[in-house]
Amino acid sequence: MNGAGRGRWVRPFLTVLLLGALGTAYLISEAFRDEVNRAAGVLASGDASALRDYILSYGAWAPVASAALMVLQALAAFVPSFLLGFANGLAFGPVWGGLLSTVSGALAAAVSFGIARAVGRVPVEALVGRRSLGAADRWFARYGAYAVLAARLIPVVSFDAISYAAGLTRMKFWSFLLATTAGMAPACFVYAYLGDRMPQNVNLFLAAFGIFVVGVVIAAVIQRRRRRKAI
Repeated sequence: MNGAGRGRWVRPFLTVLLLGALGTAYLISEAFRDEVNRAAGVLASGDASALRDYILSYGAWAPVASAALMVLQALAAFVPSFLLGFANGLAFGPVWGGLLSTVSGALAAAVSFGIARAVGRVPVEALVGRRSLGAADRWFARYGAYAVLAARLIPVVSFDAISYAAGLTRMKFWSFLLATTAGMAPACFVYAYLGDRMPQNVNLFLAAFGIFVVGVVIAAVIQRRRRRKAI
């Protein structure tokens, strides 16, 4: 078997092995299970300040804790990833917070990509939902090789769904990772900057930002339907 052939099964095998190890640790280690549940609870709260406090509670390991939260968010989809961007800005400032969000976001995307490539479509649909994955499929059909970069720059489709969908295509891993990192970096630094600048009113800002995003999405849907009717 040549190197390319080995690569096709080694990476999926290692991904499944890692997921199995984490699942086993969750089942047999009470301490690990409690920590995962605690992290999930903080994520589910949707509170950027609580996320910051949780991250900083790890001291020198705080950046690792932030990256772990980003991966957990990608796997369980408790909150949008930009909320962690605000929390990183609150915790580390605009520069280091933005850099950490970019790196950890790329890591989370790589994990999602690897899972999809390892397990196939049916388990991925169960994880992210058929509708979200279908939207990502249509995005790929429309933008082709530029779908990942376009999705990161124009966050209309779920970041996580795009990562999983990319793993189901023949896209090369390093091409995916490069497009993901380049596309998400500007937004990561913006979120970190805003989180750093608005520590007292971050939750109010998040609510206003959420309303703005919903408004943009609704406007886009209405415009798209009008175009279809015109055709």
